[in-house]
Amino acid sequence: MSYILLIISVLVGSLLVLVLKPNNKIVRLLLAFSGAYLLSVTILHLLPEVYGHTHDAKKAGILILVGIIIQSVLESFSKGAEHGHIHLHSDKSKFPWLLFVSLCIHAFSEGLPIHHANDNLLWAIIVHKIPIAIVLTTFLLNTNYSKQTIIFFLSIFALMSPLGVLVSDKVTFFNLYHTEITALIIGVFLHISTVILFESSENHKFNFQKFAAILLGVLLTVFTLS
Repeated sequence: MSYILLIISVLVGSLLVLVLKPNNKIVRLLLAFSGAYLLSVTILHLLPEVYGHTHDAKKAGILILVGIIIQSVLESFSKGAEHGHIHLHSDKSKFPWLLFVSLCIHAFSEGLPIHHANDNLLWAIIVHKIPIAIVLTTFLLNTNYSKQTIIFFLSIFALMSPLGVLVSDKVTFFNLYHTEITALIIGVFLHISTVILFESSENHKFNFQKFAAILLGVLLTVFTLS
């Protein structure tokens, strides 16, 4: 079921662009909510799980920091698309391979801890992928690529997180080092979610709508975490 839901999340994001054409304000609200939800699940579920299954707290902390660094490197190529920032390049006929590959690596890594986690993480990633799919679809539609090309690359992106779940489930290495890999992914999640939240208020002005979206994401996690 997790495979299908992760694919549907990308489909929903793409359809929202085609049908509703959401503006930047709506996308930012979705990002704020997803960032708060993802951060809450990371702190309330993933962190206790990692530190509860490791005998070396310092090693776990180092791996979390490495995850933060890895995501920082990926964002230098993706131009921050993971948290809603994406810009059209000057040559619309040239496919942005670095951006796309970095997004796919990020999506694949998101799927790795899902198999061993509860449903809250799955839903946090689903919610996070919808605005990212909106941003990516909007970007692709504003290029000179054919519809077939756009559908092809969106399909690849949609399959990356399910592939991460499958690899984590079937490959022995990922099962043996599940705790260490989860620690790395915690770093990735912490980087993404905190950047989203820090950028949620422009010019450091209080925005009630975005604050409400963030608060809703936190409260939803607190009251549903099993």
